[in-house]
Amino acid sequence: MSAAKIKKGDKVVILSGKDKGKHGEVTKAMPKEGKVIVGGVNMMTRHKKPSQTNPQGGLERIEAPLHISKVAIEDPKTGKPTRVGFKVLEDGRKVRVAKRSGELIDG
Repeated sequence: MSAAKIKKGDKVVILSGKDKGKHGEVTKAMPKEGKVIVGGVNMMTRHKKPSQTNPQGGLERIEAPLHISKVAIEDPKTGKPTRVGFKVLEDGRKVRVAKRSGELIDG
């Protein structure tokens, strides 16, 4: 059983780039490509031609994927970036643990 360190719905902190220091929630995780999409972060503008569904056309602002190494899980206790470890509980469940505070991330 393999476990992902960053999943959809996680609160993360951006570590580098133009959005460094911003906090957001992972809206989509793409583990095969090693990328994540974070809501409201790494916005890019796409020019859209007018079409039948969108007769106006114009500029569309969308979130571009970020490499997984540019984000870190937000510590549940302090809100600062932390690394992720794994721990097996007494009931046999494998859970993610924040390395900074030792707090459980899920579970």
